[in-house]
Amino acid sequence: MKNKNWIIGVVLLVAIIGLLLYFFLTKNNNTSQQSEYTPSRTSANTTIENNTTTSSNNNTVANNTTENTTANNETKEKTETKISSFSTPIVDDNENRINNIKITCKRISDTVVKSDEEFSFCDVVGQPNSDDGYKEAHAFVNGKLTNAIGGGNCQVSTTIYNAAKEIDGVEITERHEHDKPVGYIEMGKDATVAYDYLDLKFENHNDFDLKLKAYIKNDKVCVDIYKVA
Repeated sequence: MKNKNWIIGVVLLVAIIGLLLYFFLTKNNNTSQQSEYTPSRTSANTTIENNTTTSSNNNTVANNTTENTTANNETKEKTETKISSFSTPIVDDNENRINNIKITCKRISDTVVKSDEEFSFCDVVGQPNSDDGYKEAHAFVNGKLTNAIGGGNCQVSTTIYNAAKEIDGVEITERHEHDKPVGYIEMGKDATVAYDYLDLKFENHNDFDLKLKAYIKNDKVCVDIYKVA
């Protein structure tokens, strides 16, 4: 009887030990699965954050590239270099004549003659009229000295002609001389103009633009021509 009870006790002990082992192993397995799952979730979040950072960096690079391109375009401004200059003395100080010359110089100044384009004095200045401030002053008309609206314009056109003809790559395509001498330059170097039938024209065959400046300084009509490149 005692042997039988001893056997039953051993069996129960083994059973209890088995149950304890079962619960212990089951708990460890659950813990292991949870620990494996958690890093996976963290990894996914880290990847999203990295992608966001990369996208932000890409946007920064794109913005920097745009800013650099804009800055480069702004720094590529063209420069102006004076390549020719000519002046003629004002020998007739009539106020109306000087007034006309000033108006014409203002219209000429900052005129740009692009590469392979033609300059026309009459197109730029237009027909002188009193509405624009022009007044009557001495001028040659049909070989006779008389008063005409815009008298004095021929001195501006003459000064432009002499400045332009000294530039390589500039071709004078139209020029007319006065029938009689003028006081501001010797014969053969003048360029008379009359709107709609006598013009001063030249073509710019250079690979750069030309800019004209015309003004009065020290009792002289002055014209400067700049290379724009």
